Amino acid sequence: MNEKKLMNRAADNIRILAASMVEKANSGHPGGAMGGADFVNVLFSEFLVYDPENPRWEGRDRFFLDPGHMSPMLYSTLALTGKFTMEELAQFRQWGSPTPGHPEVDIMRGIENTSGPLGQGHTFAVGAAIAAKFLKARLGNVMDQTIYAYISDGGIQEEISQGAGRLAGHLGLDNLIMFYDSNDIQLSTATDAVTSEDVAKKYEAWHWKVIIINGNDPDAIRTALTEAKAVTGQPTLIIGKTIMGKGARKADDSSYERNCATHGAPLGGDAYINTIKNLGGDPTNPFQIFPEVKELYAKRAEELKKIVAEKYAAKAEWTKANPELAAKLELWFSGKAPKVNWNAIEQKAGDATRSASAKVLGVLATEVENMIVSSADLSNSDKTDGFLKKTHAFTKDDFTGAFLQAGVSELTMACCCLGMALHGGVIAACATFFVFSDYMKPAVRMAALMELPVKFIWTHDAFRVGEDGPTHEPVEQEAQIRLMEKLKNHKGHNSMLVLRPADAEETTVAWKLAMENTSTPTALIFSRQNIANLPAGNDYSQAAKGAYIVAGSDENPDIILVASGSEVSTLEAGAELLRKDGIKIRIVSAPSEGLFRSQSKEYQYSVIPTEAKVFGLTAGLPVNLEGLVGANGKVFGLESFGFSAPYKVLDEKLGFTAQNVYNQVKEMLA
Repeated sequence: MNEKKLMNRAADNIRILAASMVEKANSGHPGGAMGGADFVNVLFSEFLVYDPENPRWEGRDRFFLDPGHMSPMLYSTLALTGKFTMEELAQFRQWGSPTPGHPEVDIMRGIENTSGPLGQGHTFAVGAAIAAKFLKARLGNVMDQTIYAYISDGGIQEEISQGAGRLAGHLGLDNLIMFYDSNDIQLSTATDAVTSEDVAKKYEAWHWKVIIINGNDPDAIRTALTEAKAVTGQPTLIIGKTIMGKGARKADDSSYERNCATHGAPLGGDAYINTIKNLGGDPTNPFQIFPEVKELYAKRAEELKKIVAEKYAAKAEWTKANPELAAKLELWFSGKAPKVNWNAIEQKAGDATRSASAKVLGVLATEVENMIVSSADLSNSDKTDGFLKKTHAFTKDDFTGAFLQAGVSELTMACCCLGMALHGGVIAACATFFVFSDYMKPAVRMAALMELPVKFIWTHDAFRVGEDGPTHEPVEQEAQIRLMEKLKNHKGHNSMLVLRPADAEETTVAWKLAMENTSTPTALIFSRQNIANLPAGNDYSQAAKGAYIVAGSDENPDIILVASGSEVSTLEAGAELLRKDGIKIRIVSAPSEGLFRSQSKEYQYSVIPTEAKVFGLTAGLPVNLEGLVGANGKVFGLESFGFSAPYKVLDEKLGFTAQNVYNQVKEMLA
């Protein structure tokens, strides 16, 4: 146990570094970081188990930061552990710096998650805790780690905290410990201006263990963490009553604590100088680690060597006794695509692509042992029950299954899957109706930013939801998601793979592409209704190129017809009518424009020549295909919210028929 005086000195060191980073950048959030310094100091100097020499060690504890604006606190603490230099801290928020305004996942530097949108970070922790339970059920105590999360008043207020709190409590995630930095101050107001709820009672109602402490007292923090580690059968919330801007002084040297102004702006001028002096630092040379603090963290590094050596020795014994499990652990954490016998999957001709997806999921459930699938209370409708029928859902104290019944909470579900992917060792997929992808967009964006290979399964892909009407009929959603294929990630690659297969057979190929995509998220967009198969002899493997010429197309076509999903079969029906008039037709199935644009210019030209006349058909906004049909083209799409009626009636009323394809093309060729 470290002396309180030393722990306070270390926390003050973090406060000085955090305030100085913001001051030098003239941008950032010092107050929260200064208030939370005591907790992170106790956690990193006494509790968090990790290997400084091997940050990717799969058995490590994880720390998930929710309030990304408190990055100065995290970077400063990690600097004490040797992961950042003083020069790097001084480059906070600058171009090319490893210390951006909000932390971006970097396991080698100890950053487990990208954070910024409040509420998501702690939900990643819930997902990671689920993944750890899932892996422990299969591998044993070699995966016996603790997941720590840090949340602020803003994260507690974000609606996603309801889903995360409910789910973690319901599943009894006793490997999850969350610190709530309750400082009663937020960016523009005190918290009492916006909320009067009893947070402790709320979490207790969700079956969490709740401990309330002085969050700036290292002894109280240590006692609470020790108690939390001993809790079984429920997650723990430590509510730490902290002081926003702890130690801050104004220009006149009066207290600057508990002031909204310190939340989102540098302390500034004399206030900054007075604050650094008050905390025992040197305003002329603030970027330094005090000798006694350096010694504290050096001591912890030595302790970690012993702890990790014991863990590795236990793992070696386990490996010797369980060579097959050890091989699985290594494979699962390698991130490599699993081996699946794709050729053995037999699809039913004319099936809905959601049903074809269920066929694939049934195979994945038996062949991919580290896959977790989740559904937002729709498993029997989005057909993820194809997976569920081969396993069972998680329950409290039983994680031998592989299915997460997330309840009606699409954003929570998605963020949990991101957390599973961040934890590593599992392949995560989640499903709901496509129209409700609107609830998930913030998580989709974060998955793309973090390059996480989560599989998003979206069914009921168009207005053919029919009788459910406009609230359930996706129209603009495909355009929104396909934009993610046009957005590049930090590696310069398409930030997402988006696939909308044309029939049951193309669905198998789409799933193959999704499972082989280990570097970005994948969207799989499936139909509710049955779809006629493409012509016999079609080479479905070409779907891997994003767009390809469908079997039966004519040589030297007069016009090229392009679509994705169920509209391809509508084009086929229209082509029959056109060919009776002697018109030569080429039909192109384009499940992914992003993949297609990644092919060579020669291939793209061979499929859709720039000088060709092109007609596109989409059940979404016309913009879905405008990039493919080009200047000589025309797109027939949907520009309304849809209507309530049986889907075959809607096809007729809205013009998604063979006859309208005929009419549109004849008009183009006139």
